[in-house]
Amino acid sequence: MSAVLPPVLPPILPTEAILPPRPGKSRAFRITGMCCVEEVRTLKAAVGPLAGGDEGLGFDLLNGKMTVPADMDAHKVIAAIARTGMRAEPWERTSVAERDKANSSRRLLQAVLAGLSGGAALLGLILDQAFHAVLPAQIMQAVAVAVGLWMVLPKALHAVRSLRPDMNLLMSVAVFGAMALGDWMEAATVSALFALSLALESWSAERARRAIASLMDLTPPMARVKGGDGVESLAAPEDVPVGAVFVVLPGERIPLDGRVLVGESMVDQAPITGESVPVLKSVGTEVFAGTINADGVLEVRNLKPAGETTLAKVARLVEEAQGRRSKVERWVDRFAAIYTPVVLAGAVAVAVLPPLALGLDWFEWIYRSLVLLVISCPCALVISTPLTVVAAMASAARAGVLVKGGEYLETASRLSAIAFDKTGTVTSGRPGVERVMALDGGDEGHILRLAAALEARSTHPLGRAILDHAAAGGIVTIPAEAAQALPGKGICGVVDGETVWLGSHRYAVERGAETPAVREAALALAEGGRSVVVVGDGAEVRGLIALSDPIRPEAATALAALRQAGVRKLIMLTGDNAATGERVAAALGFDLVLAELLPEDKSEAMDDLARQFGTVAMVGDGVNDAPAMTRSSLGIAMGAAGTDTAIETSDMALMSDDLTRLAWLIGHSRRMMTVIRQNIGFAIALKVVFMVLAILDIATLWGAIAADMGAALLVAFNGLRLLKATATPRIDGGICLSVGGRPVADRGSKASGSGSIFGLP
Repeated sequence: MSAVLPPVLPPILPTEAILPPRPGKSRAFRITGMCCVEEVRTLKAAVGPLAGGDEGLGFDLLNGKMTVPADMDAHKVIAAIARTGMRAEPWERTSVAERDKANSSRRLLQAVLAGLSGGAALLGLILDQAFHAVLPAQIMQAVAVAVGLWMVLPKALHAVRSLRPDMNLLMSVAVFGAMALGDWMEAATVSALFALSLALESWSAERARRAIASLMDLTPPMARVKGGDGVESLAAPEDVPVGAVFVVLPGERIPLDGRVLVGESMVDQAPITGESVPVLKSVGTEVFAGTINADGVLEVRNLKPAGETTLAKVARLVEEAQGRRSKVERWVDRFAAIYTPVVLAGAVAVAVLPPLALGLDWFEWIYRSLVLLVISCPCALVISTPLTVVAAMASAARAGVLVKGGEYLETASRLSAIAFDKTGTVTSGRPGVERVMALDGGDEGHILRLAAALEARSTHPLGRAILDHAAAGGIVTIPAEAAQALPGKGICGVVDGETVWLGSHRYAVERGAETPAVREAALALAEGGRSVVVVGDGAEVRGLIALSDPIRPEAATALAALRQAGVRKLIMLTGDNAATGERVAAALGFDLVLAELLPEDKSEAMDDLARQFGTVAMVGDGVNDAPAMTRSSLGIAMGAAGTDTAIETSDMALMSDDLTRLAWLIGHSRRMMTVIRQNIGFAIALKVVFMVLAILDIATLWGAIAADMGAALLVAFNGLRLLKATATPRIDGGICLSVGGRPVADRGSKASGSGSIFGLP
């Protein structure tokens, strides 16, 4: 129930996400025990038959979440998962704090088991070596094995029953094999080290999970709703109807998307757009849920339900993005699926063939096969790639770039050409006054004042541009009297007792006001696709106003940075006439201009460009450019913070109108691929080295598990470095990439800055 507010309320702090589920599409479960890709394959094998195949299954490793088709029987799903040694329960929306508490409990259990296993192994070693107490030593070593494999054995048993060997089975066979050979100390050490590696792996994955999950908790838990009687009451954002008015005090987060009705304040939009500088919000401007009101009190009309705000949509897409795996991730999955059974067969061959064929010692070769099993565990390989991809997506979010999946980041690393829509992308999309020309020695300020008076109540884009230009010049606009719109022609009215008019060049001709001098001046101003407005009184033209869609200030440096990043061709697509397109292209240095295109023409143009240049991205506003974006290799939407269509139709979205993020994005995606290649190469090379050492009887069981654990941690930490790779503003107007606080690349492009994008740490 709502409560009447006291005179002063403390600031509302973000503690719970307001993200409703997507009804009717899928059913979600929280999976306890799903740590890496190995468990995902196990779950697909267990649940896939119930769903008629695994195409409808989704997995979010970082959050331990699995989604299945909505019509599946939840009890059957839970039972099937229980047989794998994992546990499933219906997914419930919780805050980051609650999820952290649940995850912390699991990590604490893993740490306790690792500590107990290690302590028991150490005590067994002391009893054996210092006191020669063989039986007590073996009891402690057995405890170390039991505790160390507590979370592993159920999964290993399921792997045996399903005939799908995985790393849990490999490790269990190695431990029990060592015990069968009498190497109890080896078995205890391997168990303890494996338990420790699981705990450390879980901790490293948690860092990446928190970076993504913190997005979900940017919306404050309550909104201050203003009633018709002026009384304010608290309500959850999902309970605030569209059209209601809510109040935001200084220092509070804005709970819903809306339009300002009363007040003026600077708002920090970094959580949504990546802009480092707060933006002035006044009457009539839009604000977004999750952004921070700085210094004024705002009254805002709610425009969208809580589940449809820009933040809610972005949060859903970020969560779903983890299921869109890149090609290299899918390759690693396929490799690991073949690799594990091959290694198991190879270990059996190493254990059996030399004693049978050559009469060599059974004990020695069984031990070597166990070492081979341990070092062959694919853990380092399968965890390195998804962690790296998620870290890269999180840091892209910090830079104001929403990426819908790892596959799109991978595509960005291969871009050879980029096509740009003109209006709203390389230009501002809002016309501006370029020049005011007074004829017959008149005053330009007077011409502008007459035009502003006629356009005072206009909603036409050209009229608004004239009013904005007049206001910027300090001209006070007094609306014309008896103003009358002439559809398709212009406006006429009375200013200072004098009848004046404003319209197109064609309207001036119709009024008989055109002279050779007026015609020559109008044609000169219209060169390059400018729009010309004629201002006159009676049958005489007083002056001309030239308007154009201005090029974005950062466009030139952004395109130059893209060339430095290795993009071979830059193309501009526009529906405007060729003269306008050529003028903009000449100013920015595009390689190719395609003009007078309808939306369907842009789609066909993207097909042609793909045939010519290979991997081609399309950058547009996500509305009329949507068809072309879907036909491109990579669709990138501009200004997605204010455009729902852009978020829905694009593969990536620049949350602010900042073209300079593109060069950073390409460099960032290439760095991600470099890290992935480093991780895969290192993991495989280490396996090969230790396999040779195992066959040569140089490696030991505990050394193998230590190497495997070290490899898993090294590749995880290498991938997590990308969490700190962000685009930050430079004093000279460029972008500097930093990794871990150290500058590593300079793209020389103008930036609006970064900030704590999406509230990520």
